[in-house]
Amino acid sequence: MPATLLIGKQTVGAAQSLFLIAGPCVIESAEICFEIAERLRRLAEELKILVIFKASFDKANRQSISSYRGPGLKDGLAILSEIRKKTALPILSDVHEVHQVGPAGEVLDIIQIPAFLCRQTDLLSAAGASGKCVNIKKGQFMAPEQMKDAVAKVVATGNEKVLLTERGSCFGYGRLINDMSAITVMQEFAPVVFDATHSTQQPGGGQSSSGGRPEFAPLLARAAVAAGADGLFIETHPQPHQAKSDATTMLPLEELENVVSECIAIRKIVTSS
Repeated sequence: MPATLLIGKQTVGAAQSLFLIAGPCVIESAEICFEIAERLRRLAEELKILVIFKASFDKANRQSISSYRGPGLKDGLAILSEIRKKTALPILSDVHEVHQVGPAGEVLDIIQIPAFLCRQTDLLSAAGASGKCVNIKKGQFMAPEQMKDAVAKVVATGNEKVLLTERGSCFGYGRLINDMSAITVMQEFAPVVFDATHSTQQPGGGQSSSGGRPEFAPLLARAAVAAGADGLFIETHPQPHQAKSDATTMLPLEELENVVSECIAIRKIVTSS
């Protein structure tokens, strides 16, 4: 696998500038998404980095049957398409079923495979066959070495545009831990993104939803970039406590610039050494 790849007009990966995947957990409304996307667009200009807008059109893996899932495939992709047109930001969203890949591939720049589905051969193959960049989130139950096989399923379609995202590993029943050596291990297979907000998750900590410790996200982001992560994944929201999904882990939008600026400075040190 190549150590770098092209997203839009920008190369990411080994020795390249830090890039950012950011946005709300789920599409709550067009208004909130456009508010966040516009701030991300300005952030990309101010910090001179690649910023990719992320939001899910369907959260099919919510803990409770009553949890909000999003607007669905058709309406969600319509909103994401408008964001792409108005901000020129590359767009990422996740798919959970093979039939979603075709329509998603017509709108998205990056198709994401959720952590719990990172071994699903048919889904990985369909995403690879779309020709779009594929971001595979490492399952909480997977060793980093095992992600080589997930990448191989995409590459077997002739598509080598693959990212891997580290988002913590299961520890007991109530928290995730981060093994920063996983970043180096997985960089043998693809450029690696670190998910700083999901890594603070406490599965089941909110009884009917997951809990979290978002105050640790900046610390984990800095540590991951120091360990060599090529990009960051940060879910963000103007008022996280009011969010309809992952309210206990998202970073307040007003704090995003400071966190990313610190990590850019760290990345420059790492790539210059």
